[in-house]
Amino acid sequence: MTDGIRIVERPDLRSPVLVAAFRGWNDGGQGASLAAGYLAKTWEADKFAEIDPEDFYDFQVSRPKVTLVDGVTRRIEWPETAFYHAPVPGTDRDVVLLLGIEPNMRWRTFCDLIVGLVTDLGVELAVTMGSLLADVPHTRPAPVTGSATDPKLIERYGLANSRYEGPTGIVGVLHDACRRGGLDSISLWAAVPHYVSLAPSPRAALSLCERLGSLLEATIDTKELESAVESYNEQVTEAVSTDPETAAYVEQLEQRSDELGDEIDIPSGETLAAELTRFLREREEGDEPREPPA
Repeated sequence: MTDGIRIVERPDLRSPVLVAAFRGWNDGGQGASLAAGYLAKTWEADKFAEIDPEDFYDFQVSRPKVTLVDGVTRRIEWPETAFYHAPVPGTDRDVVLLLGIEPNMRWRTFCDLIVGLVTDLGVELAVTMGSLLADVPHTRPAPVTGSATDPKLIERYGLANSRYEGPTGIVGVLHDACRRGGLDSISLWAAVPHYVSLAPSPRAALSLCERLGSLLEATIDTKELESAVESYNEQVTEAVSTDPETAAYVEQLEQRSDELGDEIDIPSGETLAAELTRFLREREEGDEPREPPA
């Protein structure tokens, strides 16, 4: 273990890009973590390193789990932040996938560890994926916004200038660490219907994968996600139809979505602050919190 990171094998990478997603406040409807996990599976990524959780997680909040191996041996599974690597199909570059849980403490040190490792591996660009709750219908493609602070990245990838002010999650701190470390970074956010925030959103994951594919100039096989989206739409539509008020509301969202296209309203700082307060309160009360916007 070196400086808080256990490295199993240091990979030899080609023009690598970091793609990171964290479960927690940045992962409404689990859209981002589902997308990253899907990429790891589809690209048959190999795990090569992990961050030691001891210094970054409150185990009374992010509790370890006990599992049985072969039905006999008890094993403790700790909160994991792991690094994987894989070639990006159809390109001459590799990806470093970072899948983890938003830590409970020492965020600056946590992010500095990440930036230090990926910089040492020659990573040229960091892309974070997040998902937020918004007024969008489940029957339409999930809008994705891409943003950056570097004018060159904005022009090259057709991104928006990041002008957000307000509460942030671990991805915001990671972008700051990238800036301080001289690493270019891009933020992708998919919108998730707030009225089904508890259900994992394959539609948000699909939109994130498609947007990432355009950034990497790669075609990502999304057949499994597309199939999951069909099932998701059917189940949510059936649930919504039992409540005329909700059904009428969804119809209004569909009409607005058709008029606005991919334009979505990012929640204000006040909205996010209120959501963060609620998220923390529910966790303190021992309830399973809704996934909040990021």
